[in-house]
Amino acid sequence: MQEELNWFERLEVWELIRRLDKVMVITLKWTYKVKLDEIGIIGYKEFSRVCRSQEHGRYQMDVKTAFLNGNLREEVYVSQSDGFVDPDNPNHVYKIKKALYGLKQAPCTRYDMLSSFLISQYFSKGSVDPILFIRRNGNDLLLVQIYVDDIIFAASTPELCDLFTKIMCLKFKMSMMGKISFFLGLQISQSHRGIFINQSKYALKSLKKYSFESCDLVDTPMVEKSKLDKDKEGKAVDPSHYRGMIGILLYQSASRPDLQIAICMILLLLTAFVDADHAGCQDTHRRTSGSMQIMGDRLISWSSKRERTEFLINKLGMRSFTPETLQQLTDEVDE
Repeated sequence: MQEELNWFERLEVWELIRRLDKVMVITLKWTYKVKLDEIGIIGYKEFSRVCRSQEHGRYQMDVKTAFLNGNLREEVYVSQSDGFVDPDNPNHVYKIKKALYGLKQAPCTRYDMLSSFLISQYFSKGSVDPILFIRRNGNDLLLVQIYVDDIIFAASTPELCDLFTKIMCLKFKMSMMGKISFFLGLQISQSHRGIFINQSKYALKSLKKYSFESCDLVDTPMVEKSKLDKDKEGKAVDPSHYRGMIGILLYQSASRPDLQIAICMILLLLTAFVDADHAGCQDTHRRTSGSMQIMGDRLISWSSKRERTEFLINKLGMRSFTPETLQQLTDEVDE
């Protein structure tokens, strides 16, 4: 933690000032995250100044204190961190100059800073994917993809990989993680035979998350002849639970395209239609309303009903009508 605060001072992330009136001060908290490799083992390779690539491949690096390099435009104030309060100025607060972790502006500020730097180094931004940057050197090509503080890159020659590593090292504090082996849930294996992707670790983690580790295989998605009873407690159903499972399967289709068949079977989309004609009946001048609900490609419920009209003139105390007229209107309604 002290090392992190030292970086704050070197990069001039904030300045300690007297607390101003009528300003909101955000409370700081420490968050800890251990980065694991593709098999779940704690491991982190420190960056060496010059990493000579012996063979062509795809590599990954981490930008330390990535958010702290972007300048913040808005005025933001935070409290002093617990355990690191200035004894001479315990009531002072920090005025943020750089994009601190956790701020809503931090990701956008970091992206603007990093993209501006890459463009200044003769990179061009992808027209479809804005986080993909391309640099051409004659017939050679250098590709860089950024995701928060992680960067993956590949080039047609080892010299371009070394060049990009040196450029980033001169600008930021980097951690070189070697050939990419795990990125965003994807386990990546590189060899002379090619590049292979699988998501076994992500799949096992997903099964554990939804308590599916010890489930048995069945031929049907529901128990046959299941008798459903009324939920008397009226327990609310969290729709995000089912959506989360579908989202996981969609992401796993990146390495298993055949999962799309199963996803189409369980991806139940609810569609509802409601319509009504205004005074559609020429005899009664009443409207008919209808609705239908479709789950997937199956109709599960429908409704069609003619509007009931009641005259409340006598209840409202309107005396512009004679009693005979009111009785005549009441008889027409009963008919």
